[in-house]
Amino acid sequence: MGILRSLSRQPAALFGLVIVVAVVVLALAAPLIAPFSPDDQMFDGLTLEGAPMPPGGQFLLGTDTLGRDLFSRMLFGARTSLIIGIVANGIAVSIGLFVGIVAGYLRGLPSNILMRFTDLMMAFPALLLAIVLAALLKPSLWIVAMVIALVNWVQVARIVYTETRGLVERDFIMAERSLGAGHGRILLLHILPHLVPTAIVWGTLGIATTVLLEATLSFLGIGVQPPQPSWGNIIFESQSYFQAAPWLVFFPGMVILLTALAFNLVGDALRNILDPTQRGRG
Repeated sequence: MGILRSLSRQPAALFGLVIVVAVVVLALAAPLIAPFSPDDQMFDGLTLEGAPMPPGGQFLLGTDTLGRDLFSRMLFGARTSLIIGIVANGIAVSIGLFVGIVAGYLRGLPSNILMRFTDLMMAFPALLLAIVLAALLKPSLWIVAMVIALVNWVQVARIVYTETRGLVERDFIMAERSLGAGHGRILLLHILPHLVPTAIVWGTLGIATTVLLEATLSFLGIGVQPPQPSWGNIIFESQSYFQAAPWLVFFPGMVILLTALAFNLVGDALRNILDPTQRGRG
């Protein structure tokens, strides 16, 4: 509740929180809100010339190139994008926490091996690596989530490693060791709780990056495959109609932009609230 009160006192963070809540609610309620099935190709969904219908009338945001309701597809696409964003980012944060804590706590050869592997992964451009992995594997919802998780954990691992290295030298850790506390107790009860704020902040900020990366992969045709809608593949399917039917690109592009911005605003505010070194900075 204290965190929510702090967020409510920051206009930018409050704006981001409202957008995030709205997107989540619309995604969860998509079957109830959507006026049509996302895969229905309506007989009256195209003009006499076979072009998409513009926004208005029974089609709130118009129709796509196959006569499907764009509003319905965007609602169900929000489900796809958020599922990938939350699942992929959750896996990435978990991997980063594990690698960072183990490397920072053990030191020596295990630490060097883990961190050199992390450095090797960071040397590859994330988008290029994701494209290669997605091209090698058969694209699907869960494959895309796994691919994104495999390229997004390295930043978390590096930060957690640095924080863990500092924590293991603190007096309260030394005292626990002198009292005979085991490694599991020290890691779970005294080090991991100090890393929870970092995990929360990166978990929030990373969702924006994940949503953008999923949209990029889907736009390139190696992400979530049609007919399952996602914001990225909606743009991919409609790119040839950019001039004739600009709403097909504008609406999903605007939603992607707003969602990424909202998660970034909330994540940045959480960093200021949870990180003592950031408090008091405006």
